[in-house]
Amino acid sequence: MSTTTRRALLALAALAPAAARAAADGALAEAIREAVGEAPIEDGGIVLRAPAVAENGGQVPVTVLVESPMTASDHVAAIHILATRNPTPGVASFHLSPLLARAEVQTRIRLAEEQRIIVLAQMNDGRVRRAVAEVRVTTGGCLT
Repeated sequence: MSTTTRRALLALAALAPAAARAAADGALAEAIREAVGEAPIEDGGIVLRAPAVAENGGQVPVTVLVESPMTASDHVAAIHILATRNPTPGVASFHLSPLLARAEVQTRIRLAEEQRIIVLAQMNDGRVRRAVAEVRVTTGGCLT
């Protein structure tokens, strides 16, 4: 094998992880756009409970509580949960009504590997809040 061919193969091998990260970042950005459009996102106003270490990625408990009076004029319209390194970043979306006493959801999600969980809370006036949690997974829950 010539030196040029070896260098080209080594360069491609070095680019593969970067290309995979770029593709994952692109999929995450697209999932966020699908969930909340181009609305500016601000951190805070959300309590996100998820384990720091999940023994089984197939059933990771997640609780989301958004600070809101839940009145007709000021309420949470939707809560979106995304996972940064899953094959499909959009995990769940919940649509809420001001008739609820509080903006809280509990669910179990599947995680492929160690990653961040991002929660977006879309308010009725178009504002979007965000919370992030890091979760380590000992056994992955997503196969594809």
